[in-house]
Amino acid sequence: MAVPVAFFGVFFAYPVAAIVARGLKAGGSWDLGRIGEVLGDPGIRHVLWFTTWQAFVSTALTLVIALPGAYVFARFDFKGKDFLRAVVTVPFVLPTVVVGTAFLALVGRGGLFDELWGVRLDTTVWAILLAHVFFNYAVVVRTVGGLWAQLDPRQEEAARMLGASPLAAWRKVTLPALAPAVAAAALMVFLFTFTSFGVVQILGGPTFSTLEVEIYRQTSEIFDLSTAAVLTLVQFVAVGLILAVHAATVRRRETALRLVDASLTARRPRGAGQWALLGTVLATVVVLILLPLGVLVERSFDAPGFGSYKALTSDESGIFLVAPIEAIGNSLRYAAAATAIALLVGGLAAAALTRRAGRLVRGFDALLMLPLGVSAVTVGFGFLIALDEPPLDLRSSWILVPLAQALVGVPFVVRTMLPVLRAVDERLREAAAVLGASPWRVWREVDLPMVRRASLVAAGFAFAVSLGEFGATVFIARADNPTLPVAVARLLGRPGELNYGQAMALSTILMVVCAVSLLVLERLRTDRTGEF
Repeated sequence: MAVPVAFFGVFFAYPVAAIVARGLKAGGSWDLGRIGEVLGDPGIRHVLWFTTWQAFVSTALTLVIALPGAYVFARFDFKGKDFLRAVVTVPFVLPTVVVGTAFLALVGRGGLFDELWGVRLDTTVWAILLAHVFFNYAVVVRTVGGLWAQLDPRQEEAARMLGASPLAAWRKVTLPALAPAVAAAALMVFLFTFTSFGVVQILGGPTFSTLEVEIYRQTSEIFDLSTAAVLTLVQFVAVGLILAVHAATVRRRETALRLVDASLTARRPRGAGQWALLGTVLATVVVLILLPLGVLVERSFDAPGFGSYKALTSDESGIFLVAPIEAIGNSLRYAAAATAIALLVGGLAAAALTRRAGRLVRGFDALLMLPLGVSAVTVGFGFLIALDEPPLDLRSSWILVPLAQALVGVPFVVRTMLPVLRAVDERLREAAAVLGASPWRVWREVDLPMVRRASLVAAGFAFAVSLGEFGATVFIARADNPTLPVAVARLLGRPGELNYGQAMALSTILMVVCAVSLLVLERLRTDRTGEF
């Protein structure tokens, strides 16, 4: 556990603490009165209110739209099901910058809605809410649908044989069993929307701002570190509470249910009602997921003769010191390095959590999830402030970007590998140890063969999320080595059709890379690989 603890201490806790201290210390002493001043500002209170209510509404909308999909994927067997499951998961591994860009192409100026009906939804809350549903649809389908597929349907059938109506049987038998998974999915969606950055930054314009966007604005535009520090603390407390509730929900889900083989519960739809439900879910996937992605691709080809893609080979706009196309190679190299770091740290953390128990270990498990919720903007700016003196003067080092990206990848590695490691029979390890095997050989001979496939899946997730990390990278990526998400955001921030077309082209390239990674994951994945 020493390596994961040291990694998070140096590259997460230290930078966050450094920027908070820089903001709340005045003349060498703590200025805690600043907290009351910031929270008393009407503009900040409006940001807090918008952050909270849009997260609640986004979560409710996602549940209403995605729960039918969870049922269809859990209980129905139809052609193309595995491919469609991968398709609905594509948005979740896409960078939020690409999600925002896709909806900008759909509902923004000159977008599909604007061309067909003269309707623009960018800079409105509806664009943000729809983009959040698009991004989190797979969270509900995977989390709830994965459990639903393993619930024994005979329990509900028994209730109906005793006279219960279909609705009553579902409400009294199935819903209580699903409640922990629904709660866990809702908490995850709330967490992701509460800390939303890229989507709101692109679609919200100057009208709407979440805590994350406001922290970025206070840090990079106004240079008010004290306000940013207070907002970081508020977000930290809120995310900590969300993760505590999520951890309790996950533990309940793991211990309270008896499950069956998921392959035994799915069947072909029967009757007009079930076929209608399947058709409705398929239509939802087409409109909600495929349409924005398709419009994004179509907009990337607006310029004649692949003009937007050809323009990527030179920096005519003067935004970068290099041609935008070089961001592709930069992102792939950074993501590969971040994946290696995340596998090392996350694998060691998962192994430690498997073999130890207690309140301290549970606390460390929650700590591993914090980078998903704590402001990435704070972490990125904290890197510049904290890691600026020997022996940790990394400001000019290329490794700074992969380190920041690995912080986001580690939780996915842990959540993917932990269930598989826990499924290994402890008696196998004990038998190997009795026969004289060292701890390293026990791991190599017993754990590694069983966890190899999960490691590949974890690597795929870590690579995808590292490829799309934006909040921290936007601070630490140099102008001569931009990543794809940073390049997209900077191109969208400049006027002109050329910049817009290049942003669409880069977003399409990034989407294809993430989608290919996900399709590879689907071929590697097993029912016992990963909790997501």
